[in-house]
Amino acid sequence: MGATTPGQKKVPEKRSLLKVYALIFLTFGVYFYLWLVWTKRELNALGARIPTCWLIIIPIANIYWLYKYAEGFAQVTKKESAVLYFLVFWLFTIVMPAIVQSELNKIAEEG
Repeated sequence: MGATTPGQKKVPEKRSLLKVYALIFLTFGVYFYLWLVWTKRELNALGARIPTCWLIIIPIANIYWLYKYAEGFAQVTKKESAVLYFLVFWLFTIVMPAIVQSELNKIAEEG
């Protein structure tokens, strides 16, 4: 997690894209769900309002959760629309970590 102290700006953790994808592959996808939890917390710390990750395991609710994740990501990065990110994340899930982590890495470098 990104390190913060009281009064300090919240900064997401900078992660290597290669490492993220390698761990997703080596853990047969388990790391992807851990990564979602961690990045959701970081996005919420930056002002997003993404609900609990438990919704990921509930059919239909997981679609709602993914939309809220995309909405929070769009809000934090101030780019594109939530609907566009939602469609990309849902239809092309394999690129989701690259998009999200690269933007969080930029925020971490600025912070």
